[in-house]
Amino acid sequence: MKITNISTVVVNAQMRNWVFVKLETDTPGLVGWGEASMEWKTRAVVGAVEDLSHFILGDDPTRIEHLYQKLYRQPFFRPGAIGQSAISGIEQACWDILGKHLGVPVYKLLGGAVRDRVRMYTHLGGGDMSSVYESFDASRVIDLAVSVVERGYTAVKVVFVPYSEPLMGVPYTKKFAAVMGALRKAVGDRIDIMIDFHGRTYPAVAVEYINAVAEYRPFFCEEPVPPENIDALAEVRRAVRVPIATGERLVTRHQFREVFEKQAAHVIQPDLSHCGGLLEAKKIAAMAEAYYMGVAPHNPLGPIANAAALHFGLSTPNFLIQEDMLSDVPWRWEVVESSLETRDGYWLPCDEPGLGVKVNEKAAAQHPFEQERLQSRVYSADGAVLDW
Repeated sequence: MKITNISTVVVNAQMRNWVFVKLETDTPGLVGWGEASMEWKTRAVVGAVEDLSHFILGDDPTRIEHLYQKLYRQPFFRPGAIGQSAISGIEQACWDILGKHLGVPVYKLLGGAVRDRVRMYTHLGGGDMSSVYESFDASRVIDLAVSVVERGYTAVKVVFVPYSEPLMGVPYTKKFAAVMGALRKAVGDRIDIMIDFHGRTYPAVAVEYINAVAEYRPFFCEEPVPPENIDALAEVRRAVRVPIATGERLVTRHQFREVFEKQAAHVIQPDLSHCGGLLEAKKIAAMAEAYYMGVAPHNPLGPIANAAALHFGLSTPNFLIQEDMLSDVPWRWEVVESSLETRDGYWLPCDEPGLGVKVNEKAAAQHPFEQERLQSRVYSADGAVLDW
């Protein structure tokens, strides 16, 4: 079997553009699909897929480790997040082909199921925090949380951390704690609440905020500092009484290595469409297992990413919980056809061969690429740029 063509299908889903990678073979009808979606980097990822495709055209798509090594090492310059996203989409498509070729679901090729279902949570967002934070209205977030719980979820994630400077005043800490307290009261103690810091805070502010909400027992606080400095993350982890998670902006096991060695987090969050694909994510998870860390993969992306995450969660021992994105556009499962089933806040196993998804390219063509809204224009009161 040989790879005859690698191409992309871009679908605008309002919040982001989905980048689906299509891998064709010389076996009639045997096509694999992966996802390489990356916000505000759509054109770059599409270009990276095209650049990298020439390294493996004509190769056997079932030699997945071999192909990954070629894509990662032979272009000489190591790929960053854009290149690894492209590799992830290609790699997922290879797993899809291998599963279809053998007639088995991908999770059985990744070691088989270690659990019967996959717990999931959904991200509620955080509303408009561009105005004065002290007057931030938490009612929208609380209403969303209650509605999600009514749909069967047992966990939710929110982002209501103010856009922050290196130090912030008392009113911000008090407001942050008040919002978390109101949310905990609304959903009760049986629902796990994760707080996404979105890398907005520096260590001193992160510690202040996290300690202010510790009494409300967040399940974890995610990315409390920007991703470049692992020592800063370790400082926060050791100064608070709440579990810390990170990793959505780290790619390959090499970037995660320092997190493990410095015990800088309790939970890691590789994104299967950015970190290098399923096999690289399994390696990262195995390293985390040696340090007694859980894995809660990041995934605000499209339906192929959902499917890949299901197979990963089913087959990974230290898997904790899975982010999903099932309410971005109403036509999500028209563009990608799947038998994926959710029940009571869990994904159930999908036993179709491969990843269990198929792109309806006619439906996809009805939602062509559009430039995403630049939501990240965030500034302080004096006009300085802040982290979104």
